[in-house]
Amino acid sequence: MQSSTEELNSEDSGVQDVGPQIRGLVVEILETMSDLLVWMRWKAVEMVIIICVILLVFWVALFLYGSFYYSFMPTANFVAPVNFFHRTDCPSPHHPMCSFPMANVSLLKNGKHQVMTYGQPYQITLKLEMPESPTNQQLGMFLVTITPYSKAGQIIGVSSRSAMLHYRSSLLQTLGTLVFSPMFLSGMSEQKQSVTVELFSEFKDDSYKPTVGAMLEIHAPNIQIYKANLYIFAHFTGIRYLLYQFPLISALMGVMTNFTFLSLIIVLSFLQFNLNGRQFRRKARMQQEEMDEIDDLFDDPSEPHDRGIIPENVDTMDSNSADMEESIPDVTGEDSDDSRELTKDEPICEDGNEETILRRRHLSQDSLQAPQVLTETTDKNYYRVGVCSSS
Repeated sequence: MQSSTEELNSEDSGVQDVGPQIRGLVVEILETMSDLLVWMRWKAVEMVIIICVILLVFWVALFLYGSFYYSFMPTANFVAPVNFFHRTDCPSPHHPMCSFPMANVSLLKNGKHQVMTYGQPYQITLKLEMPESPTNQQLGMFLVTITPYSKAGQIIGVSSRSAMLHYRSSLLQTLGTLVFSPMFLSGMSEQKQSVTVELFSEFKDDSYKPTVGAMLEIHAPNIQIYKANLYIFAHFTGIRYLLYQFPLISALMGVMTNFTFLSLIIVLSFLQFNLNGRQFRRKARMQQEEMDEIDDLFDDPSEPHDRGIIPENVDTMDSNSADMEESIPDVTGEDSDDSRELTKDEPICEDGNEETILRRRHLSQDSLQAPQVLTETTDKNYYRVGVCSSS
């Protein structure tokens, strides 16, 4: 019975010993889980902030590249319809059209913005769609003239080029008509030719007289035209050529360059801010340590002024104190007008066992007389220690 009771007591004691350990382990696990959750929360917040900053920098880089492209790249091409007109007030009734076909073409985009950029060379071309009629075939060569003008009506330049229909023999015309007769009958095709006339190969706009329009004239009164269009193409060189010919690669390189530059600025700014914060904390810690040293110095019981050590040569010390007190004038209300108190504490030297006991006393600036010289002084905010030597 005693052995069974002892076994039960030992088991109870073992259970009692394991209980606190389990509780401590559970508490540690809960604390670890809470710390882990806090750490994961902070990491998630940091990741969200980093992703937002990256997206913001990317959009800013994209906006900068788009602004640069819009301001740097001029209009690549421009197409304007040409509508010819004739004068009909002819004096002779036998000639209903008494002038050459003429057209006034505006070179402003939407009637407001200039198409051509200063200093950029442009190619100006006129494209005519003419029917293969006997009248046009009998014309032969004809002359096309263009005259650009400014807003004030000043003529900027004049260019004339000749053109004609391409020659086709009667047999070739007959065969072409037979082969394409189904398309001609259905209206899907027409018997016409496109004549392209290059009027300017490298036209540069004048910054003092910007071009706003052009006059076109065809020196053939009986010419027949289906449709006419004026084309302006820009000849790009250098960076503009790369931006126009390789837009995707240029956009990728430009956006990545802006993104890298902005990221570098943000990283350097963060490092500078972090460095300034560390320096500020270091200075504050050093000031706090100095203040703690001063407090420890005042609270240290081993210092002479705290423990009240009396020098051995009491007579010498008393005499020196009496001399110093005699040298100090009366600082009562009667002499307050002739002297002013110093804002700092002046030391009084008292000799004792080649040591110095410095005491603070408010002295008058005019009546301060120091018979002895204070050397090897270490100045603190509220406490001064030094060695006195006779002058």
